[in-house]
Amino acid sequence: AVRLSPRQAVAGCRLAQALTQYCVGANYGWLLAEGLFLHKLLVLAAFSGERCLPAFLLLGWGEPVPVSPPCPPVSSCPLPNLVPVPPGAPVLFVVPWVVVRYLYENEGCWERNEKAAVWWIIRCPILMAVAVNFVVFVRIVRILVAKVRAHQVSRGDTRVR
Repeated sequence: AVRLSPRQAVAGCRLAQALTQYCVGANYGWLLAEGLFLHKLLVLAAFSGERCLPAFLLLGWGEPVPVSPPCPPVSSCPLPNLVPVPPGAPVLFVVPWVVVRYLYENEGCWERNEKAAVWWIIRCPILMAVAVNFVVFVRIVRILVAKVRAHQVSRGDTRVR
């Protein structure tokens, strides 16, 4: 069995907290990307999702970048086509949170948030994504209602009016 020193255990726990915050941020980033994608599909008749895909990927976890294989072609490489993923939008607030947390609230495993200002570094971008997503959602509902009403009016159906 591998034994970790208390210092190593705390460092691992903090790394897990940072990774958790990154994943939560990526989750909300993807939620926003999906809302924006659906909005674009409904608004633009000739929308190509492929053109916006890199921006949506960066909003979530990052964009894959093609690289040369890490092993020479003659050797037997277990993973011949590794594609690193550069960090996406969550890094823009998770890295500052880690730095500020380390400098001003470096206690335990970082599971408690006793200083509100430090916690807002994580919460503010997520709340902004939720607010933008809510506005996009309202606009999507309005577009869908308008399309349904236009379709019913063209058919002469007066029950919904």
